[in-house]
Amino acid sequence: MKQIPLSEKLFHGAVSLEKTKEYVKPWRIPFDKKEFFPPNGISGQAELPAGVRIKIRSNTQLIKIGIVEAAELMEMDCLIDGSLVKTAYIPTGDTMVSFDSLAGQSKLIEIYLSQKVPVSISGIWIDEGAEWELVDDSRLRWITYGSSITHCYYSDSPSQTWPALAAKKMDFHLTCLGYSGNCHLEPMVARMMRDLPADFISICAGINIVGGNTLSERTFSPALIGFIETIRDVHKDVPLVIISPIFHRESEKIENQVGLSLEKVRYEIVQIVDLFKSHGDQNIYYIDGLDLFGEEYEKFMPDGLHPNGAGDKIMAVRFQQLIESHVPIIVIPS
Repeated sequence: MKQIPLSEKLFHGAVSLEKTKEYVKPWRIPFDKKEFFPPNGISGQAELPAGVRIKIRSNTQLIKIGIVEAAELMEMDCLIDGSLVKTAYIPTGDTMVSFDSLAGQSKLIEIYLSQKVPVSISGIWIDEGAEWELVDDSRLRWITYGSSITHCYYSDSPSQTWPALAAKKMDFHLTCLGYSGNCHLEPMVARMMRDLPADFISICAGINIVGGNTLSERTFSPALIGFIETIRDVHKDVPLVIISPIFHRESEKIENQVGLSLEKVRYEIVQIVDLFKSHGDQNIYYIDGLDLFGEEYEKFMPDGLHPNGAGDKIMAVRFQQLIESHVPIIVIPS
């Protein structure tokens, strides 16, 4: 077999890459500034490569991915021309995963990395006589920011998170900034989003803030306003969707320790979106989380909070429907 050089252009959906002699590791924050995202790189969530995928075009019938020893069971998906052909389950301690019996013609190969475990890539190998090329993805770039509901620990596999499914349906280039338990409207995340290329941005905020008592009735609105304003410093006219929390029975009406409930958060988000519109922002939009995934879908949340695999598929469809009916997306000129 022959080895493919570990070029930056192999990795799609990462914010940065950590590079050593032994491996390349994708991050969802700037690795060289990870200390500016405390604690420990957004509580360790930024090194989990949700939505990150390796892409090549090749006629190889076998592709092997070398990894630094798996710390725990991890999953990877192999997609061929956009269709999932295999999910690999990599036991603790393994250092290699193979996807074989691939069709012999030239095809787009995408390897979705685990969204649950840090992944350090030590090498990529294909058939000795195979041809290959890097893939230049010129689709609309979508950045989505959120909590574990966007991170999607409970999906069927890495390519079946609702953002990945929605990106496929809508033909977007996805950068997923779902940080499980850690969507707190942090200024450094807003600055990072401001500086990333984007044609469409969505923010789903509220559930971690209510659950963690991290912002109060007094501070939530100023934090969200500042977060949006920071993004608008650069992305002045990019379609920006603010999504309120999806249904969570325990937090709907009951106020937390600092006076917030999900009902109050939804009300405040509506007021903020209207405020931006009244000041001339015609490219900001509101989506009610209850329209995205309301009480009628509670049976797809086994723990009452996180959609399962079937729930993710519903969310992907509902997201597409709501975006296509409410948000005009700028088309890249041909």
